[in-house]
Amino acid sequence: MGGLSGRLTVCFVTLAVAGTLTACSSSKSPSNTARSPASSAAVPSLDAGAFTADFSLMKQLTGLASQGKGMIGVLLPDTTTSARYVTYDAPYLTQAFQTAGLSSSQFKVDNAQGSASTMQQQAEADITAGASVLLVDPLDVGSGAAIESNAESKGVKVIDYDRLVTGGPADRFYVSFDNVKVGQLIGQGEVDCISAWNVSKPNILIMDGDPTDNNAKLFAQGYNGVLDPKFKDGSYVKVGEPAGTWDPPTAETTFEQQFTAHPNINAVVTPNDDNANAVISVLQKDQIPAKTFPTTGQDASPSGLQNILKGYQCGTVYKPIYLEAQAAAALALYLRAGVTPPSTLVNATTQDTTLSKDIASVYTTPIWVTTENMADTVVKDGAIKVADLCAGPLASACQAAGIS
Repeated sequence: MGGLSGRLTVCFVTLAVAGTLTACSSSKSPSNTARSPASSAAVPSLDAGAFTADFSLMKQLTGLASQGKGMIGVLLPDTTTSARYVTYDAPYLTQAFQTAGLSSSQFKVDNAQGSASTMQQQAEADITAGASVLLVDPLDVGSGAAIESNAESKGVKVIDYDRLVTGGPADRFYVSFDNVKVGQLIGQGEVDCISAWNVSKPNILIMDGDPTDNNAKLFAQGYNGVLDPKFKDGSYVKVGEPAGTWDPPTAETTFEQQFTAHPNINAVVTPNDDNANAVISVLQKDQIPAKTFPTTGQDASPSGLQNILKGYQCGTVYKPIYLEAQAAAALALYLRAGVTPPSTLVNATTQDTTLSKDIASVYTTPIWVTTENMADTVVKDGAIKVADLCAGPLASACQAAGIS
C-alpha cells in the first residue's frame, strides 16, 4: 500500500441521540436499521471517557441488550503481531458483553490465527448464525473491506475495531485509540529517553509496523512528526527507515542487518513491544549495556514492561484495552438494538483516505508508561499481575519502581 495520503482528523460528531441511521440499500432488514427510542430516558447516554476497570458502566446497558436482536460477532486477527488479542481483547470483550447481560449464545469472539480466508469463513459463519453486528479487526484492509461489504449487503452493521478498514462501508463506525497520538507518545518517549540516558550524537533507526496496517501509518505519522524537526536541525541523525513489519523474527533480522551495516546506530524507534523485544534480544546478544541504547514500544505487554524495568526499553504506550473493549461492546449493543448511539460515545471522526470521508468514531486515551508511573497505571489497573511482572531477578527493579 502507498503512504498515508491524508491525516487523522479528530472532531466532535454532532450525532443526535434521537436521530436515525440511514440504511445503505433497500435490501437491508428493517430490524438492523437504527431507530429513535420512544423516550430518550430509556436509552443510556454513555460517555466514551467514563468506562472503568471494573466494567460497572456496562451494567447500564442491560435494558438495551434485552431490546436487541441477533448475535454480535467479533473477528480478531491473530496471535503473533501482538499478545494483546488473546491476553486482553478476547477476555475483555467477553466480560463487557456478559456484564451487559448477553448470554454466550448472543455473542461470539473468534481469532483468525493470521489467515484472511479463515476470518472470511468466520464472518460468513456469524452471518449465517444470525449476526446483526460484526466487530472487525482485519489482517489487512482489502480482506477487511470485503468482509464488511458482504456483511452490510446482508443487513449486518459493521464496526472497525482497533484498525480502520479503509475503503469499507461509508456508514460504518470505528472504535480505537487516537493512533496519531500513540505515535506522538512513542516519538516523545524516544526524545525524553535519549536525554535521560545521555545518548550523545543520537543515530536513530526508525522501524515501522506493517505498511498494510492503517494504524502503522498513523503511528509513523505521529512519531515522525516529533522526530523530523530533530533530524532537520541536525541534533539527531536518521540512519534509515527499512520496510516495516509486525512479525518479530522479521524485525529481528532487519535490525541485525541494519546494525551490522550501520554500527553507529545507538537508538531505535520500535512501534510495539514485540518488535522492541526482538531488537533487544540482538542488543543483549551483542552485550550492549542497559540504559545506553533507547528503544520504544506499545501495548504494555509483559515482555515490554519487563524490558522497561531491565533498562532496555524507554517506555511503552499503554492503551487500556478494557476501555476500548467496553466502548466497542457498548457501540455494538446500540446498533444491535437499532438505536442511534449518543454523541457522548461517538466522540470523534477518522478520515478514510480511500473514501475521502470521515468515519464516525469512538476514541479512548493512550498513556506513556515508564518505571515512574508503571505502578499507578498497568499494575493498578490489573493489566498485569505483580507476581508475573516481578518474577526472579526483576524483584529489585520492581521494588525500586514502587511496585509491590
